[in-house]
Amino acid sequence: MGVSFKYWDDCVDPKDMEAMWKEPEVRTEWIDAGETQGQKVHLSRDPDGQPYLTQIEMKAVADIVIHRHFDSKLDPEMICAVAELESDRQPLAMRYEKKIKDTTIGIMQLLPKTAEWLSGEHGYQSYQVQGTPDLLFRPFVSVYFGAAYLEWFSNFEGKERSEEFVVRAYKGGTRKATHKSTLPYWKRYLSVKESLPYRKICDRPSPSKAPKSPTSPSSPRSGSYVYWDSRVSPEDMEEMSNHPAMSKGWATFKEKREKMRFALDGEKRPYLSRAELKAIAEIIVSKYFSTRGIKPTVLCALAEMVSRRILDGDGSRPGLMGIDYSTAFWLYMEVGYRAYRVDYVEDLTKPFVSMYFGAAYYAWLSEYEGRERTPQFVVQAYFAGPKKVNLQETCPLWLKFEQALSNFEERARDQESCSIL
Repeated sequence: MGVSFKYWDDCVDPKDMEAMWKEPEVRTEWIDAGETQGQKVHLSRDPDGQPYLTQIEMKAVADIVIHRHFDSKLDPEMICAVAELESDRQPLAMRYEKKIKDTTIGIMQLLPKTAEWLSGEHGYQSYQVQGTPDLLFRPFVSVYFGAAYLEWFSNFEGKERSEEFVVRAYKGGTRKATHKSTLPYWKRYLSVKESLPYRKICDRPSPSKAPKSPTSPSSPRSGSYVYWDSRVSPEDMEEMSNHPAMSKGWATFKEKREKMRFALDGEKRPYLSRAELKAIAEIIVSKYFSTRGIKPTVLCALAEMVSRRILDGDGSRPGLMGIDYSTAFWLYMEVGYRAYRVDYVEDLTKPFVSMYFGAAYYAWLSEYEGRERTPQFVVQAYFAGPKKVNLQETCPLWLKFEQALSNFEERARDQESCSIL
């Protein structure tokens, strides 16, 4: 199925585009992103270049479909949460199901034969999908049949069914709706639904139209000393000074805060000692990722590989963790990691900011496509993107990662910290 979409106009009817423009939050998001009514509207794209719907767009499609075809009787947030779990809101998503030897497609991840069955046997005929399965890649069509399927489950065998039954049946069929195999899916659904941000109005443009690498008026200069308080907030400075590993090296922090400077390498680039890097990773994980099972030492190993602990990055990838601006902006806007702002590329050369978004990306990858992923998958995906992972060819990269990890899981040999004038 050689289907591709660049614009919204490629995958929706004119009446649907008109309906989308009438949604206030969609209109605001699109105008803020530089779109103009009457012209083609760009689809957002994730770090792998795959088109996806923003959460605001997804909610609008669900609202329109339910109001137009289901008399507003279905919960749009159920639609949105299922779409989040099934496809990450990607209209071109495809997943081969080994047990049934068939492929689910579209935002709602339906089998074409399921859509045909709903249309032919149950009267859901607003879209004609017989013989044209590619229609399920279109957001409004996929959401329509996904909603139809959920509605069918909600009255299975003539009985009014609970939300839990409906969601678990969507995942595993009616026979698995009460089976332990679908319970994790239900729990993830509840978590996703609870976190949906639809009552919040975004104050920033969509990540696909984010300003490309905006530069701060005061970009960092190489070749001269860089002071900690120019890259780290007072709150994070306080956290560092109180960290057990820093108590000795930072003993004079309160008296000489303005003189704390980063060490410079042989090329006069500011960098962190391993002790400093590990302290930052531990602070970030304990404050923001304590329930995600992320080891600070793993983040340190990634930083060692990506940047060699150089603040501004080593090569084309900025910052300690090598997270570029578009990825950080996407994590901030669409995935909800908002403990730190990213207004400029230079924000990613701040060690706490880079570490935070590196951890956020790692957390996202660890549950990519709603599945718990192995460390080998996550490490390769961190460098190459999740679509390019080939676990048969990870050996050199994984060995390099294990070598970097050993620097932090053993007793750190590099205990030097900052220099004090």
